[in-house]
Amino acid sequence: MTELELYYNKFNEEKRLASRHGIVEFSTSMRYIHKYLDQMEAPAIIDIGAGTGRYSVALAEEGYDVTAVELVKYNLGILKKKKSAVKAFQGNALRLRRFADESFDLTILFGPLYHLHSHEDKVKALSEAKRVTKTGGVILAAYYMNDYCVIKHGFMEGHIKESVEARVLTGDFQCLDAANELYSMVRLEEINALKEEVGLTRIQIIAADGAADYIRPALNAMDEESFELFLKYHWANCERPELLGASSHTVDILQK
Repeated sequence: MTELELYYNKFNEEKRLASRHGIVEFSTSMRYIHKYLDQMEAPAIIDIGAGTGRYSVALAEEGYDVTAVELVKYNLGILKKKKSAVKAFQGNALRLRRFADESFDLTILFGPLYHLHSHEDKVKALSEAKRVTKTGGVILAAYYMNDYCVIKHGFMEGHIKESVEARVLTGDFQCLDAANELYSMVRLEEINALKEEVGLTRIQIIAADGAADYIRPALNAMDEESFELFLKYHWANCERPELLGASSHTVDILQK
């Protein structure tokens, strides 16, 4: 097995997205998915890097035509056990040969770009997502953000000195590939460069979870009314540019 497969064989993605901070990310992403689906007639959806199907299954249960592609067999097995209407396949975001050009109206690319380290592989994944998306269709591409990792893992969790000593950070605190074998952390300038190189038009870009991951204990301690107010606060502010770089996850919403 690859390191990625070993990791997801142990990591409980279902539990993460069901947590309070996970609900912030999931509900925010779904709000924007629905925003664009509502503008389409009988849309076909592909979820590339679908994991255990948190988004795929929810959308299929709403009656949408959903295809899911997942690299990790363990995750794919969980997805298939849900016995939804999702058409689920094992596949690689870099080579979506099963699917013809311009097959889908809306493409979700939430997992793969977290784990692809090289710029070339990120370009390949985004290019494949573009290829299978219809002209005029929408692609939602999620990234794992550099400065969140430096603030959370480095400073809040006390690893900053060892990270500097190990030389896994640049002088301006950009995480190098050696910082984490599984995750690739990016800044907005790299997201912008990828969009330009692949030739996609940005509709908008959002902080999918904003401050949520930093304040997990506070979120978990909130009563339901306070948590609903936090969600309203986040939804009202998740498009603000000053929140994007420090969010754990940022979603670039693009049009072909």
